Amino acid sequence: MASARGVARQSARRGPDSLRFVGSEAGTSAALGSRMTTGSARLDDVSSDLERPSLERPARDPSIERWPPRGDELPSSDGVPMESARHRAQMNLLIESLADFWADRQDFYVGGNMFVYFSELHAKTFRGPDVFVVLDTDKRPREKWYAWEEGGKLPDVVIELLSPSTADVDRNEKRRIYERVWKLRMYVLYDPMTHVLEGHVMGPEGRFVPLAPDANGDLPVEVLGLSLGLRAGDQYEEPGPFLRWIDRDGQTVPLGRERAERERERADQERDRADAAERRLAELEALLAKHREP
Repeated sequence: MASARGVARQSARRGPDSLRFVGSEAGTSAALGSRMTTGSARLDDVSSDLERPSLERPARDPSIERWPPRGDELPSSDGVPMESARHRAQMNLLIESLADFWADRQDFYVGGNMFVYFSELHAKTFRGPDVFVVLDTDKRPREKWYAWEEGGKLPDVVIELLSPSTADVDRNEKRRIYERVWKLRMYVLYDPMTHVLEGHVMGPEGRFVPLAPDANGDLPVEVLGLSLGLRAGDQYEEPGPFLRWIDRDGQTVPLGRERAERERERADQERDRADAAERRLAELEALLAKHREP
């Protein structure tokens, strides 16, 4: 679905010649904030071209009526299914559990498999993270993310779910865009089939540096005040383990249905304890009454 919990598959599987980034002029760069980099680049040569100045405004796309486009003028996804039911379950689990955990907060957005448009001048430039989180924004439904309509904000955390057909793009082309253009604060790669998990955080020199797991084998996601780690348990009719959010107390962040089930279990346990105490009290009263008999 195309919303904060969208599940449409994104088109990050395109070849390097199908997507180009054209950086902004000074005014647009200021509007989009420090996370947009002035430059012009093809994805197959991002490392050398991303920060090369470009003062040439790209020609207006005649297929777009307004410039920059708004609303439904650009697609939110390509509708291609995810690689497997397990990939889809993993994506839904991460999005839904965080949304449930932060249900009382209004200053974030969590989504997945929806297009993130990050160049106002070249409006058809986008990426489609599997899972992403944006902080310091308003929580409301969205079908796509236009950086120029969001005060220049781009995701703070991205999680890509690897597969044989996407791993090369995720580790190379997308990584360079996330690092040099988005200035992403944390980039996580996870393979739902092999359970390989790795994390990268933005270093002081503006480049990703590997993140070591903690003593429990989990990856700290300091920007969110959480961690990510593998935990047992089936989800959406798929066998575990799954990558889960972990809170500061080391507890798995539950889905709403998991929390409801835990509350039912606690209520049942309390009722059983109350019933047992009542039976014990009745037994004691009967014993005392027997001793009082002449």
